Amino acid sequence: MDISQLRANIDKIDGELTALFQKRMETAAEIAKYKQENSLPVFDRERERDILNAVTADVPDEIQGYTKTLYQTIFDLSRSYQKKLIKPQSSLSKKLEKVTAETPCERPDRAVVACQGVEGAYSQFACDKMFSYPSIMYFSGFEEVFKAVDSGLCRYGVLPLENSSAGSVNKVYDLMNKYKFYITHSIKLFIGHALLAPEGVSIGEIKEIFSHEQAINQCSDFIASLGVKVTVCENTAAAAKMVADSGRTDCAAIGSKDCAELYGMKVLKSGIQNTDNNYTRFICISKKLEIYPGANKTSIMMTIPHKPGSLYYIISRFAALGLNLTKLESRPIPGSNFEFMFYFDVDASVYSENLKTLLSELENDGEQFSYLGSYSED
Repeated sequence: MDISQLRANIDKIDGELTALFQKRMETAAEIAKYKQENSLPVFDRERERDILNAVTADVPDEIQGYTKTLYQTIFDLSRSYQKKLIKPQSSLSKKLEKVTAETPCERPDRAVVACQGVEGAYSQFACDKMFSYPSIMYFSGFEEVFKAVDSGLCRYGVLPLENSSAGSVNKVYDLMNKYKFYITHSIKLFIGHALLAPEGVSIGEIKEIFSHEQAINQCSDFIASLGVKVTVCENTAAAAKMVADSGRTDCAAIGSKDCAELYGMKVLKSGIQNTDNNYTRFICISKKLEIYPGANKTSIMMTIPHKPGSLYYIISRFAALGLNLTKLESRPIPGSNFEFMFYFDVDASVYSENLKTLLSELENDGEQFSYLGSYSED
């Protein structure tokens, strides 16, 4: 039998499978109606286990694992469909509809915004791109930014979330989970680092470099070539200001070229980051949920049951609904015993019915679920 005949057989079998799958989903819908009328849960672990035992017992050993995976996928899709029919709208999806209807058509040009660091910090540059006329208040740490927004002192906060070469800023993720704030906007900013020193200092005289941990990681190759002591600071701009005010002639800072002008320093060497493709993603956070027109990215985080297949079960829902998952990252939960919080970014319009379906399902299924917002990214 040649390949064309084999493929014809596959096509015939696929047609039969599709028809049977449609019948199964129609029956699942009838079961959903019965469960709803009789207040029964959608998930029946014992029945699913019995089915898996039955179907795998009748197939050769070499495809038992494949058969189990096939039926687990069918179970996942069936449960998802039943939940959609039983509870088409969750409290979150209703909230999203209300907020999108009430939020103004444009983001504000003026606002009091909290940033970490001092003038010349990269967060300040990001803030200036997000707002035409921001009134910026500077704070020493990331949590102080959250506290300023939480107290109402500032309407928004601008913070770095991840870098293309150094990875995520985990502290910000942890604080998002702690304060239950929302992302209203995000921006990707090119980060070009420079070695800054007081007038009269040469590279050969430098014995110590000050900068933020992320900047140090992003310039690790250049720093290694100097063989000097490295001291971590809370912010690149704060590091530049400290070196400028120190009176020392044997130290330098890593920061932006703008910091040199701001603090009366000179640029010893520019473009010292490990890669020219060095971007940092900054987010604008708010205590109040705001969703503006054009919001095409959604961020969520949730814990997942610590058992085989749990993560696959969640990811399969994205695929079933045709949603593009652009970020998946796990983060240990502080104080827990090997438990993780998972972070997801989804590319989908906030008006997408499939997105609303997904959020409704995850809100009801996750052990701990947090919706971080729907927003646009520049």
